[in-house]
Amino acid sequence: MTYVIALPCVDVKDKACVEECPVDCIYEGPRSLYINPDECVDCGACEPVCPTEAIFYEDDLPSELASWKSINANFFSELGTPGGAARLGPQEFDEPSVAALPPQA
Repeated sequence: MTYVIALPCVDVKDKACVEECPVDCIYEGPRSLYINPDECVDCGACEPVCPTEAIFYEDDLPSELASWKSINANFFSELGTPGGAARLGPQEFDEPSVAALPPQA
């Protein structure tokens, strides 16, 4: 199991979650943040600090946001499991369905 970052993060990227994550598994794309499902240890530290309430335990994703579990995982399809977001830095790409979204207000 893992935590998932969903639509409310797109075009906001507050990054309070990044600062709280003890295993550095939250990666940054141009428009959104993504939790690496292979690196997340399910501690839950990220969820309460998210000001947009964009982070959900995967089993608690509302039905209208269920696709975000795959969206988070798909972000890592080419990136793999690098073992730490800080070392890697921001990426120059988003998951394709996030990149295709209209700007979020």
